[in-house]
Amino acid sequence: MPDKRLVHIVDDEDAIRRATGFMLKTSGYAVESWPSGVAFLKEVRHASEGCILLDVRMPEMDGLEVQQALAERGVAMPIVILTGHGDVSIAVRAMKAGAIDFIEKPFEKARLLAALETAFGRIDEGEAQGERAREAGVLLAGLTARERDVLDGLARGLPNKTIAYDLGISPRTVEVHRANAMTKLRVRSLSDALRIAFAAGLGN
Repeated sequence: MPDKRLVHIVDDEDAIRRATGFMLKTSGYAVESWPSGVAFLKEVRHASEGCILLDVRMPEMDGLEVQQALAERGVAMPIVILTGHGDVSIAVRAMKAGAIDFIEKPFEKARLLAALETAFGRIDEGEAQGERAREAGVLLAGLTARERDVLDGLARGLPNKTIAYDLGISPRTVEVHRANAMTKLRVRSLSDALRIAFAAGLGN
């Protein structure tokens, strides 16, 4: 990850882009500015990971349309919506569609920075989840297929008897597999084993 957190400012007003960009740079952020949603969408595949500061009212495509297009393309960068005074209902729709926050213009510096911190927290969370999933995958790779089946049953909240019936083995054998799985996962409690199972996507 780069030293500076990157903010993409997508706004058709040059003055807003410059003022907001200056404010963010002096607050320690890296900034890339885009004069329209269309311009941003053209380059988004090559754009560096960051947070998107997205204006609602823009020509060609408004903020909601840009947000939808990003979602359709699988771009998961967190979005903070910039809105004029009369656009609160639109901003609420954007929030329902997954935006982190919305800020009314003219906005206070502290309000903007707080929203961006929340957005970057979401990125950090996602990266941490990805790391946990990778670690869990490595641990699960050490289990036998049967041990994994038993762990999956436990992650789905099934009792030993039901797991035994589903797998065509005895409840005692389920207990043996469960104990072996916990030893290989290096955990002492079922809750710790389940955390690894959930991180790896078992129990769905």
